[in-house]
Amino acid sequence: MVKKIILAGVVVVVIGLVLFFAIDGSAKKQDVLRTVVVERGSIVDKALAVGRIEPKKEIAIKSKIGGIVRKAYVDVGDRVKVGDPLFDIAPDPTPVEFAEAKRQVEIYQVACDNAKREYDRYQALRDKQLVSFQEYESKQAAFDEADLRLKLAKEKLSLIESGRTEIADRQVDNIIKSPIAGTVLSRMVEEGDPVVPLSSYQAGTELMTVAEMTDLIFRGNVDEIDVGKLYDGLVAEIEIGAIPNEKLDGVLSKISPKAHRDEGSTLFEVEIKVRDLSSKFLRAGYSANADLVISRREDILLIPERLITMDDSVVTVEVQDTTGTIATREVETGLSDGINIEVVSGLKEGEQIVERPPREITGD
Repeated sequence: MVKKIILAGVVVVVIGLVLFFAIDGSAKKQDVLRTVVVERGSIVDKALAVGRIEPKKEIAIKSKIGGIVRKAYVDVGDRVKVGDPLFDIAPDPTPVEFAEAKRQVEIYQVACDNAKREYDRYQALRDKQLVSFQEYESKQAAFDEADLRLKLAKEKLSLIESGRTEIADRQVDNIIKSPIAGTVLSRMVEEGDPVVPLSSYQAGTELMTVAEMTDLIFRGNVDEIDVGKLYDGLVAEIEIGAIPNEKLDGVLSKISPKAHRDEGSTLFEVEIKVRDLSSKFLRAGYSANADLVISRREDILLIPERLITMDDSVVTVEVQDTTGTIATREVETGLSDGINIEVVSGLKEGEQIVERPPREITGD
């Protein structure tokens, strides 16, 4: 009987201790508050643009002569200067085109010969003063016109046969030359591929693209929320995924006046001129992000923005003094980056701001 009483007493004591520590621990948990020190630092208000690196000037090379690629003189990655040969295009006329050009030369040759004979005859008659000067001039004009038509037909035949001819002391050939100095970015044709010529009614075959890689831009999109804060000349910091831990400087040079939709978002296209490329090798098409620095503050008082309370445009925080007393204080805030916020007045460096634990969600 005594043992049972002792055992029951021990059980009661254990239960009491468990309940005491549980309640006391819960109370202490509720009483413990974290604090954050008011510190000095810097804050940047910026807009994010997502896009890629591109050359400012990129040229598509096309041919004005149709045919077959006989030879390609350059490949992707090669540097070219203005006038450097890129392709040799061998004419490849259809049998009908060749026959028509050949017969046209023969027809105009006959017409020119007849006009020449008639002109020579009238010249002899004019010397004997048997025809008027007007009749002589008419035969001379007819001969000159026939001669021009014959030259045109011969030039066309020469282009069809060899791809080369001379027009008004100017050499015209089938060698495609570079119109700009730059780097070959892509080549769309190989030797033996057919080429459709560029004309007023067709786009023609794109042979290659050439761009100057020393003049690069960032082209990307900015959300409509931020575009109203942007202006030409804004400083940008560009991060390229393929070059980690490095940033490039840039200057905003263009903001699109019209938005476009992308996956439900309203975006505006921007262009940023990349500066100081002397020590960087960039490739066209690199994915990149650009931080457009709208405003920057240095050596200011900062606190986490989550600690402020706003009520009817009045901003307050809870401050704990050295004695542990907590008081609500009104403060004036400034620039925010979404995480930290500037304190203009109301707080001093080193003061303790109370950070209360988040409220627990209950099922009641």
